[in-house]
Amino acid sequence: MTARIGLLCATACLVPWLGGAAAAASLDVKPPANEDCVACHGDASLKRDDGRSLAVDAKLFAGSMHGPMACVDCHADLAKAELPHEPKLARVQCASCHDEIGGKYRDSIHAWAKDKAGLTTAAPSCASCHGTHDIKAHTDKASRVFRKQVPATCGSCHSGIRDTYDGGIHAAALKKGDSRAPVCVDCHTTHSIQRADTDKWRLGVTAECGSCHAGVVDSFRRTFHGKVTELGFTRVAACADCHGAHDILPASNAASMVAPARLVATCGKCHQGANERFVKYDPHPNPRDYKRSAALWWANRFYWVLIPGCFGFFGLHSLLWFRRSMKDQEKRP
Repeated sequence: MTARIGLLCATACLVPWLGGAAAAASLDVKPPANEDCVACHGDASLKRDDGRSLAVDAKLFAGSMHGPMACVDCHADLAKAELPHEPKLARVQCASCHDEIGGKYRDSIHAWAKDKAGLTTAAPSCASCHGTHDIKAHTDKASRVFRKQVPATCGSCHSGIRDTYDGGIHAAALKKGDSRAPVCVDCHTTHSIQRADTDKWRLGVTAECGSCHAGVVDSFRRTFHGKVTELGFTRVAACADCHGAHDILPASNAASMVAPARLVATCGKCHQGANERFVKYDPHPNPRDYKRSAALWWANRFYWVLIPGCFGFFGLHSLLWFRRSMKDQEKRP
């Protein structure tokens, strides 16, 4: 591969420079232009020793977000290099331009896997998600990070999770064209993705679900599960423990974790001995919804009358008592 690149580059780049190597040595080396790079990398058959392609489609690159840039803007180590260059180049540092995003990425599980766990080839980099020479805006339907394409992009590494997600209600809504349907980045974020098995993540799940299901999460927070979660404890059930994470299905679906026929098994994961009577407990009580629970609705109304009535009565009683005590004090010598 090295010999092939050397031959191509020598023919396409060095020969036109009058005087050859001797002349180049006597002159300041200029950064290679994009045309110089494409002279070699425009060959579709150009590959690394491991079989990965080294070809660059000039038209795709010109139509990308980086189209107006020079190759050496990213491949900075070639700015003062002579062609043909060394087979192995320095890794492109996207953070040199995208410093704010680079700062977030350094705190993510992906950066940890690459920098600290040593998974340099397995862990994704910027190019794994955004592409290399064909990077497009996230609003472009052809972009790898276009909203509808995000599950496929993440699924290129997390294939098992993507298969699970594809069978859930969120993916079904997305395929029907519902732009509000959550994709990976809505729950896991984009550049600051964290491990999902930490206490911090578990405590934040409710808020993530609540960004779409505000009413449901509000009712969850009225329960024992919700109250204990708000106190910072993770030994109680959160949304994903009952509904699943990537395989969320409506209760009307027999495969759902909260389908009536599966409730005993779902609750039984935490509550040993759970039975049909136990699962009649309402995990999302809503005192404002008469149809969901008439008894709770009436109880809520009763307390709205009882509590203000009690405080009002005792307040009036205290006021009258205070007035009488003042008059009695005035009569005293």
